[in-house]
Amino acid sequence: MDGAILAWLLAQLGTTADQADLAARYARLGSARKVANEVLTERRARLLGEPLRMTVDGVVTIDQSNNLAGLERQIAGLAELVAPDDLAVGEAGVDLVTVPLLPLRRTR
Repeated sequence: MDGAILAWLLAQLGTTADQADLAARYARLGSARKVANEVLTERRARLLGEPLRMTVDGVVTIDQSNNLAGLERQIAGLAELVAPDDLAVGEAGVDLVTVPLLPLRRTR
């Protein structure tokens, strides 16, 4: 993972994101967009695992529903962003095709 990809990931996920974790995810997934999507989806799942709203009468109210909505908007917005490792328009990816070699006729 080069510096441009790391900078893009940190811009999407925040500067406190663990860079070693991002590098390991990038090595496993092979795409900056997939890494960002996976991290944001995990953050969303963590929020859903806890109560979104908690109130202690007369003391404090904690409401995480806006954070959840923001994460969902950010996940949806990833499709519109251009990641540094995306293929350019009209650029062909590398396709690898393997074919077994068989003799044309049987030998006697």
